[in-house]
Amino acid sequence: MATQPFAVADVMTKKVVAVQPGAEFKEIVAAMERWKVTAVPVVEGEGRVVGVVSEADLLLKEELHDHRLGLVEQMRRLDATAKAGSHRAEDLMTSPAVTVALGASLPQAARLMAAHRVKRLPVVDASGVIQGIVSRSDLLKVFLRPDEDLATEVRQDVVEHLFPLSHRRVEVRVDAGVVTLSGEVRDSALIPLAARLARAVEGIVDVRCELTAEGDRR
Repeated sequence: MATQPFAVADVMTKKVVAVQPGAEFKEIVAAMERWKVTAVPVVEGEGRVVGVVSEADLLLKEELHDHRLGLVEQMRRLDATAKAGSHRAEDLMTSPAVTVALGASLPQAARLMAAHRVKRLPVVDASGVIQGIVSRSDLLKVFLRPDEDLATEVRQDVVEHLFPLSHRRVEVRVDAGVVTLSGEVRDSALIPLAARLARAVEGIVDVRCELTAEGDRR
C-alpha cells in the first residue's frame, strides 16, 4: 500500500503566537521579539484568521517617521502611508491573510509562499480557524527522515509496485537522502518511471538510477 503523502498538518508548528485586532503596536513588537518570529497572525472570535502583521508592516512606521512624502508619492503609497500612521493590528495587518489548509501538500504550501513572497503561513481548518503555523523550515523537515525509512518507502511503493516479478533483483540504497537503484528488471520502459517516482518520495534529495533490463549488456 502506498504511503500517505506528508501534509501541512504533519510538519506545522502547533504552538501559535497570534494577536487580536485591537493589539497595540508595541504589544505586537514585544510578541515578535519574545517568540523570535517575523510575523504574527491576527485572529478574532474563536481564532478565525483575519490578517497577518509582519515586520515589513511595522517597519513602515520607522521608514516614514521623519520622511515627508510628496503628494504624488502619497497617492502611490496610500497603503504604506496609512500603515505608518496606525498603531493597532487591525490597521497594520495585511488582509485578507494568505492561509493554507491542514490537508494541503507540502509542495502546495511552498508554491503559496513563493507566489506571495512570505516566509510562513497560518494553517487553518475548514472554518478558517487557526490550527498552527507552517514556515519554510517546517517544509524542510521531511529531509530529516532517516535513510532507512526512505529506503523502505522506495522499495515498497516504487520498486515492488512497478516490478512485481523482478523486484527481488533490485537493490535500494539510500545515503544522506540520495537513493541508488541498481539491479536488473524485466521491463526497460519502466526504468525512467521508477526514477521519477523515487524522486517524488518526500525526503529524497536525489536519485541515481543504475537499473538495467534483462539481457541488456551495455
